[in-house]
Amino acid sequence: MTTPASESPRTPEPDDYDRMLDANVRPAVWRNPKPRERYNLVVIGGGPAGLITSIAAAGLGAQVALVERDRLGGDCLNVGCVPSKSLLRAAKAAAASRSAGRFGVASDSAPRVEFDAVMRHVRQSRAVLSRHDAAARYRDQGVDVFFGEGKFLDPTSFEIGGQRLRFARAVICTGARARVPAVPGLAEAGFVTNETVFSVEELPRRLTVLGGGPIGCELAQAFARLGSQVTLFDTGPRVLPRDDEGAARLVQAQLEAEGVQLHCDSQVTQIVTQGAAKRVHFETRAGSGLVDTDVILVATGRLPNTAGLGLEQAGVRFDPQSGVEVDDFLRTSNRNIFAAGDVCSPWRFTHAADAMARIVVRNALFPGKTRVSRLLIPWCTYTDPELAQVGLTELEAQRQNIPLSTFEVNLAELDRGVVDGISSGLLRIHLVPGKDRILGATVVGPHAGDLISQISLAMTNGLGLSAFAQTIVPYPSLAEAFKRAADARNRTRLTPWVQSLLRRWFAWTR
Repeated sequence: MTTPASESPRTPEPDDYDRMLDANVRPAVWRNPKPRERYNLVVIGGGPAGLITSIAAAGLGAQVALVERDRLGGDCLNVGCVPSKSLLRAAKAAAASRSAGRFGVASDSAPRVEFDAVMRHVRQSRAVLSRHDAAARYRDQGVDVFFGEGKFLDPTSFEIGGQRLRFARAVICTGARARVPAVPGLAEAGFVTNETVFSVEELPRRLTVLGGGPIGCELAQAFARLGSQVTLFDTGPRVLPRDDEGAARLVQAQLEAEGVQLHCDSQVTQIVTQGAAKRVHFETRAGSGLVDTDVILVATGRLPNTAGLGLEQAGVRFDPQSGVEVDDFLRTSNRNIFAAGDVCSPWRFTHAADAMARIVVRNALFPGKTRVSRLLIPWCTYTDPELAQVGLTELEAQRQNIPLSTFEVNLAELDRGVVDGISSGLLRIHLVPGKDRILGATVVGPHAGDLISQISLAMTNGLGLSAFAQTIVPYPSLAEAFKRAADARNRTRLTPWVQSLLRRWFAWTR
């Protein structure tokens, strides 16, 4: 993605890890191949959705072209999941060092954060993993890989570098970019987004984050743990508005406990630059205020990448805010062109793009009728504690007038929670009242992203909560929370009538 001119600071000199990354996902010596007469599938965009679509289709024997204007790997590898989780891991190590004393491990001094080494770890992780998305790997698997800007010429052809790629089917997988709010003075002050923050060379002394979604919360906590003074603004009443409210409040409390200054229900009205400092003016219900900062991180959502693709010439309907319009089979208004991933999806996650790509391969190349509405998409925010969600939350159920029967387990009360020193965390599972069918679940605590997968597996395969009562898990582990929830549900079945029958049974069998 091209960086807007108003973004700041940066670009450090490339090191060996940067060169390794580029050699894999944007080779300087790459020469685009000569196009074939006609492709079964032309894939536009080399992020997770495009990569999976192209290599899966080529593996089935289709003739496939993959077009990417920048680096293969998309946001996930280059500016998203991989660098952010690498930064979070470094920040977690710093936090663990500070809190080691509660386990009897004394430390003579506070941890010394070497920010250049932290960012080197980030670049190393990205470089090592880039081999999976390497252009040479896809070429060797039979995919024709083209680098450069391109656009649709008509409903059946795409142009790149003066070459025309004719296709029977095409898939738009161009992803999304950072949404930048129209705040007076923001462009003049300069800012970073998730696309540029991982190139910051020095740890900001003061960091202001605009947006309390997953990206904002993760990076706010990471920089606070590394030593920045962090202030976070959000227009809503709390952070993580898509998640279970009680679980989000636990994450919010942890951010505040670690020194992040939160201003929810607030509106940033203006940014004034004064020398090297930036002054952030804001309004709340209680009045106005201001915060001085050095770096501003914009994390106010994502916009689909639809501009410059010639979608009108291809007969593809789209909206600049919501993206390419698709039906339940991921077909666009041009029935020979499909879309997958962030450019058309309300779920802007790598694993959602992966799942949609698999649907596209079936539906575009075969007489497939696999529906995207049947996907069950979990998600996780990788703060500490992590917050993971699948299915309905209580708020969503209330909005849809869906009754719930909810079972909750406090992770701090589990044996593993006690020995690990977990201070707060929960598992919350929602069922159809009086039945064993799971409608949704929330986990907040260590490894929530791993734990939620057990609920996803159960829901996908039609298993009820009772299945967890019958499953043996290692002791001590956080997975015991599922058994506790299942046991709690079983106790509700012990009605007075059942108890009377049991008393008669035991009296008769004495």
